[in-house]
This record gives sequence, C-alpha cells and structure tokens, in this order.
Amino acid sequence: MRILLVEDDQKIASFIIKGLKQAGLAVDYAADGEKGLNKALAGDYDVAVIDIMLPVLDGLSLIHEVRQQKINIPVIVLSAKRSVDDRVRGLQIGGDDYLTKPFAFSELLARVQALIRRSKGESEPVRLNFDDLSLNLLTREVTRGGVNIDLQPREFALLEYLLRNAERVVSKTMIMEHVWGYNFDPQTNVVETRMCRLRDKVDKPFETKLIHTVRGVGYVIKRVP
Repeated sequence: MRILLVEDDQKIASFIIKGLKQAGLAVDYAADGEKGLNKALAGDYDVAVIDIMLPVLDGLSLIHEVRQQKINIPVIVLSAKRSVDDRVRGLQIGGDDYLTKPFAFSELLARVQALIRRSKGESEPVRLNFDDLSLNLLTREVTRGGVNIDLQPREFALLEYLLRNAERVVSKTMIMEHVWGYNFDPQTNVVETRMCRLRDKVDKPFETKLIHTVRGVGYVIKRVP
C-alpha cells in the first residue's frame, strides 16, 4: 500500500512516516501544498493524508484541484481546527475523512486502513493465505506448514504485497513503489537482495518453492506443478 503525506510540520511528519513504515506501508512525502499536488497528480496512491495549513498551496485548495482533475484517491484531512464548520468544509471540498490534531497514531492508521478497504469495496482480511503459507495482518505472524517464520518489517511488507497479488507477476518497479515508496534507481539491487532473504526464510527450508522469478519481468507467488 502506498500513502501520500503532505504536512509542513517536520516533527509531525516524521512521527507519521515512521509509524506508517513500521506498519508496512510505503510513504511519499511533501512539505508544501504545491509539491503535494504534483505528487498526487503524478503518482498512484492508495490514500493521501493532507494537512490544511500548508505553505505555497493550502490543503483545501490542493484537495479541490485533485478532485477537479478527476483523481479519486481517498483523502484524510489533518487539521488543528476543531470546529464543526471546518470539518464540514474539509469533507465538502473532497476529503473522505477528517482528523484533528493532536491525534493518536493508532487512530490515523485505522482510518487509513478503513479508507483503503472502502475504496477497494472489500473487507480487509485478517489473513492472507496461499498454499501452506499464511500471513496474519493483525498479529504480523507468518507461518508455513505450521512453522513460524520470523520476518523483518520490510520482508513482511514485501511478502504481503506478493500475497495480495498471488499468481500475478509484479514488476521491480511496482515492488519499489508499493514497498519502498520512492522512484527507484534502475541500478539498485535492493529488491533482489530483499527477495533473496525472503526466499531463504519462506522457501529454502521447504520442498515446494512458492516465490518465482519471471526473467525480465518480475516476481510471482504461485505453485508450480
């Protein structure tokens, strides 16, 4: 899952970015409204978290422009303003949810996840399963054939992305955008390195291999007869 955060307060931004990444989400960040708008128009995001009081271009103008461009990304509006009128305006301009500062990160994360589920028209599963491999999204436990597998946060996010796209090939670019959240250098081998570590844990101890390389295209989780 890929999130756009537009927030000029560096302390709040760092707090949100750290929490979202620890939850296995990729984050793109902009410190002012104009940069945020450019990213929103150019990127493919699952949710945007946008502060109202932004330099260069305010948050409500940013959201208005995004909606004018027919971009239907779900938006959570952040604001220190608590009045009913402010909340109503934020929602009327095109926001999907409104969160006042200060807020608990757990609440922000829950709202992000709820908007993702709503936008996809589906309920969020507790587990992602394929063959004898199981990933629990709540406890963050991974098992295969009943054996617990200990994954680092980035490995967990990578496996989650593969499982959400089971039996569909995902490219290196798609992986970088959704797991790392930045435009990748074609020369970097970070995907290959992490995939190798993931395979060592998920596939190597077991007879049947589930993670496969599609040469020149990307990777896929599938069972090969």
